[in-house]
Amino acid sequence: MMSGPAVHPVEAPPMTMAAPMVRMKDFQGMPGTLGSLFLRLCQFVFAVISICVMVTTSDFPSVTAFSYLVAAVGLQIIWSLVLAIADVYAILVKRSYRNVAIVSLFAIGDGLSYWDLIGIYIDPK
Repeated sequence: MMSGPAVHPVEAPPMTMAAPMVRMKDFQGMPGTLGSLFLRLCQFVFAVISICVMVTTSDFPSVTAFSYLVAAVGLQIIWSLVLAIADVYAILVKRSYRNVAIVSLFAIGDGLSYWDLIGIYIDPK
């Protein structure tokens, strides 16, 4: 007579280890990387060039939109320079920004500076 296979119930091992934390993926241009530094420096340089072009026009004082645009681009220059300095620091200490709150702050600041520049061209009438 042949015996059949014996099936014994097996309990799942207890969860002693905590679940691994979810880490942000590395993307090109992520804050604290060389790509981000390059993008911020380009943003800074193009903002400076746009101010220089506006200021060197002959009718700069008479065009009101130029005054508002210079103010908005000035804020863009400051924002880009501050984030470029933060990127340089992160590169020097060999760490990228993986904190969701900091990356969200950068994204919100970029969005506000974008809408600040675009808002000048939108006519509310």
